[in-house]
This record gives sequence, C-alpha cells and structure tokens, in this order.
Amino acid sequence: MVDPKHGRLSITRQCRLVSIARSSFYYEGRGESPLNLGLLRLIDEQFLETPFYGSRQMTRWLRRQGYTVSRKRVRRLMRLLGLQAVFQRPRTSQPHPEHKIYPYLLRDLEITRPNHVWSADVTYIPLQKGFLYLVAVMDWASRKVLSWRLSNTLEASFCVEALEEALERYGPPEIFNTDQGSQFTSLDFTDVLKEAGIKISMDGKGRWMDNIFIERLWRSLKYECVYLSEFTTGSQARAGIGWWIDFYCDRRPHSSLDDRTPDEAYLDRGAARRPGLRPASSQQNQEEAA
Repeated sequence: MVDPKHGRLSITRQCRLVSIARSSFYYEGRGESPLNLGLLRLIDEQFLETPFYGSRQMTRWLRRQGYTVSRKRVRRLMRLLGLQAVFQRPRTSQPHPEHKIYPYLLRDLEITRPNHVWSADVTYIPLQKGFLYLVAVMDWASRKVLSWRLSNTLEASFCVEALEEALERYGPPEIFNTDQGSQFTSLDFTDVLKEAGIKISMDGKGRWMDNIFIERLWRSLKYECVYLSEFTTGSQARAGIGWWIDFYCDRRPHSSLDDRTPDEAYLDRGAARRPGLRPASSQQNQEEAA
C-alpha cells in the first residue's frame, strides 16, 4: 500500500493518505501467540461489559471460561490493551519527569456548542492474526469524529498526527480532554495543544466516566463493526473502520442531538436548543451518550 520508491509521493505523505502513522511503516513486531490473541479479544469484549474488572477479577472470569491463565499474563495483556479498572488505586510508580499531568477542567462545565471541548482516546482493534491501535479525536457537543489513525505501536506519533489533522481541518477547540496515557502526556502531544492556545484537561486516574462520550463511541464501533467483520489485515480494518465512522457521523442520528447526525449537529454551530452537557454527572452522561 505504501511504496517507498514512489516517484512523486514521500513515505510521510503516503502514510497520511492511508491514515497510518509513519512509524507503523517501519515497525517490525514479534507478534503474540494465537492463544494470547484470542485472550486479548476475550478481555477486550468482557471489559466493555464490566469496566470495573481489574486483572484479578478478569483472571477469575477467564478461568471460568476454561482458560488456564495466570494473573501475571492477564495483567500484561490488559496493559497491552491499555485497560484499567474504573476504581482508583494507590500510586505505585512515578511518571516520566517531563510528562506533566494536567487538571480535569470539565467538572460542572456546560458544553453547548461545537469546538468548545474535544477529546481523544486510544482503543484496541483485533485482527485474526494480530491487532492494531486506533486513536480518534471527537467533538463533545456534536459527537463528531474529527480525525482518526491506526497504528501497530502505542508511540505518541500517530496520536499527534490525528490531532494535527483535526486542527488543520476544523481549527482549535477551547479545551482538549484526554486520559493520562503516555501518548497524551508526552511533550510531542501537549506542545501541539499549547502552540494552538488550547486548554489541556486530563481525566482522573482510572476514571473512564470522565471521557464517557468517546468510550461510548468505542462500544458502538466494536459491536457494530469490528466484532462483526473479523478483519484479517490492517488494510481491511482501515477500510471497514473508515466506512463505519463515515456512517456514524453522516447517517446515524442521535436522540441526544434532537435526532440529528453528528455532522448536522457540528455544522449547526449557532443552534443551542438543547440543554448543555455536564460531564460531572455519571448518570446524565450515560443517558446522553446512548
């Protein structure tokens, strides 16, 4: 798909056109065993149902499904997926000294218009013989997916590329919210936000509810596209996910948006007919994200 000998397009330009990080083109990974790949998918599906499962409870669940696994293996696989139980736990390690953690700015904030608050998150996409990581940038008020990238590593570069594309296409928001993942706390990522004059907000540790709308996006994407398709290759995953995101934004109306699609709600920037979003209320967020 990417031709390093192309006469007119550089590798960077080709990677951008097919929505993959440049680092993914050069990366050669060892991969996981077929058993671990199956466990990754099972863990990912179960975590969507029970996001309060830590490695201990997930190990018990897998054993009840007939798998002889140790907690050490499950902990490693959950870490590989970027999954963390919703409860807060004692701080057992210090972050990198250059990775500043920013305060959460959305508590009790009324979000009534597009480009007020954006957010980003990373999730795991299973393949038949491997897996990829997907990052998406979303506008909270309209639920519109502004940009996305696939990568086979968790380096910050593919997140930075998605952020830069969203800023280039739609201009800067007032606030950008993420979790405390190393991709988002890296200087490469936060410097782009600072240069654009954007306020940086980060969820509390283990607080998946702080980013509820994009978590709901992942759930819909996986049940409506990924798990039904069983992608074999990265190109299939890219095409399928791209089709679904276009469908989600352009043709899938939301009751919380007055039965408009995310594209319609985003373009209707002057309308503020419905009450604003209040991220601090978990119950309200669950109802609005449906």
